[in-house]
Amino acid sequence: MLRQLTVRNFALVEALDLAFAPGLTVITGESGAGKSILLNALELVLGARAASAAIRPGATACEVTAEFDLGAHPGARDYLAEQALVDPTDAGQCLVRRVAGQGRSRAFVNGSPVNLAALQALCNPLIEVHGQHAHRSLLDRTVQLALLDDYAGAAELAGSVGAAFRAWRARCLELEHARERAQAAEQRLDLLRYQVAELRDLAPVEGEFEELETRRRRLAAAGEIRATVGAHLSELEDGLIARLSRMSADLDAIDDAHAALSASRERMRAAQVEAEEALGEMRDYFDAVPEDAAALDEVERRLDAIHDIARKHRVRAGNLPAHAADIEAELDALAADGERVDALAEAVETAATAYRDLAGRLSTERTAAAEGFAADVGAVLAELRLEGAALELAFTATENERGLESVEYRVTTNPRYPPAPLATVASGGELTRIALAIEVVAAQRSALPCLVLDEADVGLGGTTADILGRMLRRLARHTQVICVTHAPQVAALGDAHLLVKKTADQDTVIVPLGDAERVEELSRMLAGRRITAETRAYARTLLDGVQGPG
Repeated sequence: MLRQLTVRNFALVEALDLAFAPGLTVITGESGAGKSILLNALELVLGARAASAAIRPGATACEVTAEFDLGAHPGARDYLAEQALVDPTDAGQCLVRRVAGQGRSRAFVNGSPVNLAALQALCNPLIEVHGQHAHRSLLDRTVQLALLDDYAGAAELAGSVGAAFRAWRARCLELEHARERAQAAEQRLDLLRYQVAELRDLAPVEGEFEELETRRRRLAAAGEIRATVGAHLSELEDGLIARLSRMSADLDAIDDAHAALSASRERMRAAQVEAEEALGEMRDYFDAVPEDAAALDEVERRLDAIHDIARKHRVRAGNLPAHAADIEAELDALAADGERVDALAEAVETAATAYRDLAGRLSTERTAAAEGFAADVGAVLAELRLEGAALELAFTATENERGLESVEYRVTTNPRYPPAPLATVASGGELTRIALAIEVVAAQRSALPCLVLDEADVGLGGTTADILGRMLRRLARHTQVICVTHAPQVAALGDAHLLVKKTADQDTVIVPLGDAERVEELSRMLAGRRITAETRAYARTLLDGVQGPG
């Protein structure tokens, strides 16, 4: 239920803090005092569009905060847990805040920012606002079906049906796209198979092209290389090394411990060792560069083959191995698409079966509840002095996210005429009462924690208004009801009474009324500004009659 509503800088409200209790809360006030502001602020925190006119003149932003008690609403607590929005200090509390500035708004649940979709998903099951023109929405078959589901206690199942239908349609869309891709890929598949085959025949290896280029250059220059290296081999072996050896022997023969001579001997020996090692390495290199025309031809043929394929595939020769891996992967992916089509076709059938099973259960519950729903609405209509009025539910087969049927409410206000759609047989006043009767009957069976009614008594007075008030009081035994009313008979039946009024500065304020203040407000509602002892006495009679029948 709604515990608290806090409003800052909203329209004509500077600051407002309202506590709400279980039962029936009535809200009254003179015309123009700003009763609708409270409902507009509440709708903002429930996810309605933020209008710039909602910001109090002179302020840069408005803020509305609602505190809900989720103790009797496990579905909302589960949703908060799923979204990681649980208040760590009180899992049964939910604090919803909406801040709207010029051109943008922000929403928070238990201090965490959320988008409007999440805000609406949380709040829609917690509170329903029945505005002055709610009877118009009753002409929408979607609304009619939702009210029947509320009465049947099938709202959660209807949500599951909607989710199953959307999952089915999503699978169908995936399958359609996969088939389109598979069809478009046929020509590409043929090309890829050919390209993969010739690349597999070539079998390029990472780094092979660079190595072949190096070998080709070496083999092509083998004669010149061998001539150059061979000449230096002879010079090293027959000349330099022999001379270094003689010089080392001559220095070793000098009998002198001079440091410079010792250092010179070491360097000479090191030079001889280095020259000998260079000679060995040059011999290895000389042997590694044979003059091999056959090997050169083989290398050049391999390079030509690589260049040819690289040109065909429009890639650099050195990138062929990576390119081969890419088109192998593309071929595998396209081939997998064909297998995915088969898997998706099975998934579509599975999703369709799941949807139809759930929708079939929902249809059974709707059909079973329809007769009782119509009878209960008829009984309430009779209470509201629409004797002879009756409701009939006409089902039409369909298949969508709302199930396997649509429903149309047909009503008769005269037993001599057959039932017909609401819009064609009911006057404005009758339609308001019919809509209210349907809303009340649905709410009596639903798990809706809070119902807000904006001037539901329009066009009602006297005994009929009293009946309506007692009806709302009965409903409030298990659903919190907040009702904006102009009827003193309804206002007298409230468990709590809030008065909307304007200050001298034309600001809107809302104050709770005690017993004596309620007598004065009911007197005003009965007699306008000419309050007399008689109107006060009648107001006291209305309050004292709260414990009467109903």
